[in-house]
Amino acid sequence: MTQIKTHTTDLSLTTKGETDIVDITEPVEEAVRSSGVREGQALVFAAGSTVGITAVEYESGVLRDLREAFEKLAPRRGRYHHEDAWHDGNGYAHVRSGLLGQSRVFPVRSGKLVRGTWQQIVLVDFDNRPRRRAVTVQVLGE
Repeated sequence: MTQIKTHTTDLSLTTKGETDIVDITEPVEEAVRSSGVREGQALVFAAGSTVGITAVEYESGVLRDLREAFEKLAPRRGRYHHEDAWHDGNGYAHVRSGLLGQSRVFPVRSGKLVRGTWQQIVLVDFDNRPRRRAVTVQVLGE
């Protein structure tokens, strides 16, 4: 009988806001290594409604392209109904976060995170100010 294990690691990051893209690959890989899970999945979840998680090549051109794409999709100076209620200037950040999503699941094989050669896991902070961000990495498997 195979026993399923779970291991949860909490990360805390300081971000700059304004579509700050932070490479979190190494701490996620460390969470997988310390979990003892050989075959399974790693969930990476960022708490917050103005933040997102994805995987990209962490290279200056791609980072610039990603920022520019989000500016086209949800421009900072656009009209957002969120502002009618809260007047906090970050309606665009909520929309961008909703488009990207706050979590991703990655496979774990032979005790290692499965990802492409040029693929890093990144947190994207869309808010209009620096923030302290909480990320939960939960590894599940055998």
